[in-house]
Amino acid sequence: MQTVISQRVEQLRAWLTRNQLDALLIPHEDEYLGEYIPAHNDRLHWATGFTGSAGMAIITRDKAAIFVDGRYVVQVRKQVPGEVFEYRHLIDEPPMQWAQANLAAGSKVAIDPKLHSSAWLARTEAAVAGDLELVTVDANPIDGLWHDRPAPTLSDAKLMSLDFVGVSSTDKRTQIADVLKSQKADAVLLTQVDSIAWLLNIRGSDIPCLPVLLSTAILHQDCSVDFYIDPARLPEAFNAHVGDGVRIAAPASLEAGLKALGGKSVLVDPATSNAWASQILTDAKAKLIAAQDPCMLPKAAKNPTEIAGMKASHIRDGVAISKFLAWVDRQVAQGNLLDEGTLADQLWAFRCEDSSCTDVSFDTISAAGGNAAMCHYNHKNQPAPSVLEMDNVYLVDSGGQYPDGTTDITRTVAIGEPGDEVKQTFTLVLKGHIALATARFPKGTTGSQLDALARQHLWAHGFDYDHGTGHGVGHFLNVHEGPQRIAKVYNPTALLPGMVLSNEPGYYRADAFGIRIENLELVVEVETAGDMTMLGFESLTRAPIDRRLVNLSLLTETELAWLNTYHQTVFEVISPSLSGDDLTWLQQATAPLSR
Repeated sequence: MQTVISQRVEQLRAWLTRNQLDALLIPHEDEYLGEYIPAHNDRLHWATGFTGSAGMAIITRDKAAIFVDGRYVVQVRKQVPGEVFEYRHLIDEPPMQWAQANLAAGSKVAIDPKLHSSAWLARTEAAVAGDLELVTVDANPIDGLWHDRPAPTLSDAKLMSLDFVGVSSTDKRTQIADVLKSQKADAVLLTQVDSIAWLLNIRGSDIPCLPVLLSTAILHQDCSVDFYIDPARLPEAFNAHVGDGVRIAAPASLEAGLKALGGKSVLVDPATSNAWASQILTDAKAKLIAAQDPCMLPKAAKNPTEIAGMKASHIRDGVAISKFLAWVDRQVAQGNLLDEGTLADQLWAFRCEDSSCTDVSFDTISAAGGNAAMCHYNHKNQPAPSVLEMDNVYLVDSGGQYPDGTTDITRTVAIGEPGDEVKQTFTLVLKGHIALATARFPKGTTGSQLDALARQHLWAHGFDYDHGTGHGVGHFLNVHEGPQRIAKVYNPTALLPGMVLSNEPGYYRADAFGIRIENLELVVEVETAGDMTMLGFESLTRAPIDRRLVNLSLLTETELAWLNTYHQTVFEVISPSLSGDDLTWLQQATAPLSR
């Protein structure tokens, strides 16, 4: 692989020389700027060999560096040849900072404007002004060199009935058009594929794990939409499904569609829309209104039909998880210490017993022993998957895509008899999980204001975890959905009833063990004695938390009551779908704990 990567880097250097450029920036993103990208758009992988979900590379005429965050510092060294690339931290030493240190003043850095947000371009141009020159290129050089590029996986659109989505596309378009009117915008450019899927009540399978279609849309103030997608991908019933006013256009005509907005006021989300589109609009003399994608908040705040679907899908998903956890315990009891890949495949097999499950919602994190200390570990990126380790833990973070909901759950499982230190830290994580799950907070509270609740017990013992506590989750859409989030970093988005977020504190001891407990939580209004509108969480996830790892002496009576009540609920909703050994296991796994 090193030879192949080295050859590709030399080809890109030759391109730099021919075009009198000094460096090329290669981000992980494609033109849709999503977290997950299809194989045919993974240019960073082609140039470096890196398969992670976030990163960037810079290739100069005589150096090269790859930048990843803390999740991938181990993985990058296994996948990317160190003889070709320097390894750098994406946050501690940002790529353009490295470029300024390694390139002469006045050097020209090539970027593909379709692969960067307009906000990123504006920030970066300001940061390097007078030092480096960013040169936008019309054609990405990798596209011309990638001779064995995979063909795009372009699926047919699936029409989502009102039984699943609850609100018609016509009504959604009217709602968003009202937002445009309030912002005095004539149109909005929609580039987030999940926003388009939500707006038109359609789904697809163009990207692994995400039920979306690669497409772009322009919604006008009169509620009409220009939908840029190959019409052959749409069923005959599409027009009747979406209602009047949706015009289909070939993806290649997007540039002309943007130019046609010249002289009009166009809402563009600078954080999620690429710089190329903003430049086309600017050159056409359109007035750009920088604002958040107006589909994001109504998409995040689920309607009653979506909420009912999320609850139902989590019960069926909980059945699969419970069967899997019971099976793991039986395998260990028989002395079968299986490998991470076999475990992940078996979990998927249990999910597939429900015919409505269409895909995983992300690549399963199946991590044994010390591998669990890498919070975004992927056994597929290792020379060989590890096997379960006695007297340690197994961490499995997984999710499913169902037409009525998206799931995401992490369970940490005792393998044999883990030591007191594992049980202590597990219980501290559990206490933080319970503190967040039982929080009460006034309307207007943001996730960043709640984050410390989940960390407080770890902090009290000098521990912490280096990831956010919670992310938004879509309804049969992206498992990572904005704008809501629970994390240390400031987030201005107030939590709203109907939003779904993960609750996943953890603890990680390098090369030893890792712990995470994750449920999905629904934001709901709660009754209190006061006169304020108060919100709280309702747990959606329905699967046991491993009682064997709990140090009862660290739990308060209130926390113990929460755990026992949660397990009672799990048993009530899951047990009707289990039988035999699985049911016996569930009875034991959810039995009340007492001192």
